[in-house]
Amino acid sequence: MANGVRIDKWLWAVRVYKTRSMASEACRKGRVVIDGIEVKPSREVHAGTVVEVKKQPVVYRYKVLQVTEKRMGAKLVPEFMEDITPAENLEILEMQKYMQWSGREKGKGRPTKKERRDIDNFLDP
Repeated sequence: MANGVRIDKWLWAVRVYKTRSMASEACRKGRVVIDGIEVKPSREVHAGTVVEVKKQPVVYRYKVLQVTEKRMGAKLVPEFMEDITPAENLEILEMQKYMQWSGREKGKGRPTKKERRDIDNFLDP
C-alpha cells in the first residue's frame, strides 16, 4: 500500500461517504477534521491518524489502521479503520430515532389547520 493517501479517497474507500465527490465536498465545507484542523480533500492521511467527521447531529471519530485508495466491501472495513466515536455521541442518534415525528406520510403536503392543532396539542400537553 501507499505511504499516504488523499483523505477524500480514504473516506470513500472505507465507506464513510457513498461517493468520492461527497467526501471531497465534506472536506471543502469543513466537516472533516484532523488534529483540530479542517482539512482539504488533498490532505494525505497515514496509519495512526484520528479523523473526525461531522455528520449532523453526531461527530464521528475514526482511527486509520491502514490506508487504501480502492473501495472495499463492508466486511473488510474494520481492517482499515476503527470507530472510536464516544458512546455519548451515539446516544444522540438513538434519542433522535425515538423523538422523530412520523405522523405525516411523505407527499401528503402541508398539514391542515386541524392537523396542525392536533400536532401542537400532542407536542405541548
